Amino acid sequence: MFLALLELRAARGRFLLMGSVVVLVAALVGIVSGFTTGLGDDTVSALRRLPATHVAFASGSDSDQFARGLVDARTAEDWGREAGAEASPLGVTITRGTTGRGTEVDLAAFGVVPGAFTDPGADDGGRLDPARPDGVVVSRQLLDEGVRIGDALVVDRLGIRLHVVGATGRSSYGHVPVAYMTADTWRRVRFTAPGAASAVPGAASAAPSAASAAPGAASAAPAGLPAQYSAVALRLPEGTDGAALAAADRRHDTTTVPLETAFAAAPGYDGERLTMTSIQTFLFLIAPLVVGAFFAVWTVQRTPELALLRAMGASRRRLLGHTLAQAAVVVATGTAVGAALAAGVGLLVGEQVPFSLPAGTLAATMLAVAVVGLAGSALTLRRVATVDPMTLLGAGR
Repeated sequence: MFLALLELRAARGRFLLMGSVVVLVAALVGIVSGFTTGLGDDTVSALRRLPATHVAFASGSDSDQFARGLVDARTAEDWGREAGAEASPLGVTITRGTTGRGTEVDLAAFGVVPGAFTDPGADDGGRLDPARPDGVVVSRQLLDEGVRIGDALVVDRLGIRLHVVGATGRSSYGHVPVAYMTADTWRRVRFTAPGAASAVPGAASAAPSAASAAPGAASAAPAGLPAQYSAVALRLPEGTDGAALAAADRRHDTTTVPLETAFAAAPGYDGERLTMTSIQTFLFLIAPLVVGAFFAVWTVQRTPELALLRAMGASRRRLLGHTLAQAAVVVATGTAVGAALAAGVGLLVGEQVPFSLPAGTLAATMLAVAVVGLAGSALTLRRVATVDPMTLLGAGR
């Protein structure tokens, strides 16, 4: 180990150059990992927040299920009658709104039943209330974009007037901040045609209902609209097997998937992950090749020194340890600096871009970089182990 460190000091220029390459590769891998996690969170964090185990989509909807599939209210009720199951209708659609102060925002409308397990509650302000169906609870990102609790929010092209009653944590769907509303209000947003009479506040009041006496009920009653939703959120008993799930799907004409699998139904989720994962894969392939090429050239250059050590009685194991020690110092130091650089980029960009690099993810990524880097250096071990001292010493005379 002493000789390995002494050699590092003697040829510090070369090793600094190699270490710089490792730093850049490690930093790039960490940054790509941060964007991969951040983009994933920005696409499905609202779904990830759901305290559900499964999501039931309409049977036959194979892609973009939240946008293309519709399940009716009876399906949600039937799922709720399954032994040990909790079911709640879930509406998901992307729209746009304008506040009374002229602030325009994109928002992902999530329709939930107030008080159900899908209800996100509120960190600030009030919760969703069946007595005030025009109320919405917005994600914290919308507050950052200029929406305030107490604002009136008019859905573009529909004229549906909503009121911001509370705010919850950061959640988004398809890179769009979420606004939670009652399931009935979501039906108005989803099914009302632009310019229709039902979009005008108070137009639905002609439809008699028990809820019409409540404040805001007249403007939110979805009279004449389909009793359909994007999906059914489920909480199933632990250990529910695939056979029981398939049988229930046949009874209810649905396709049920685990919550994590439902992330693929979010727009762009699979494509983004495939792109970012491909970049990471290529970087993991590049790292061992770069490190291996450097140590291969370095081994050729110091072959006479290795031969001299062999002639003085150094064992092959010691020479291999000597080489691996140098590689470990260069790779470990470069990876540590690269990790710090990637973390610094995360702090620099803040919340301006979808970047998330938790300590656990950063540590796992850097460990992988170090392992593949050392694997690259191992490509040179055969040449080190086969140094012939007699031939090389004879050639030097």
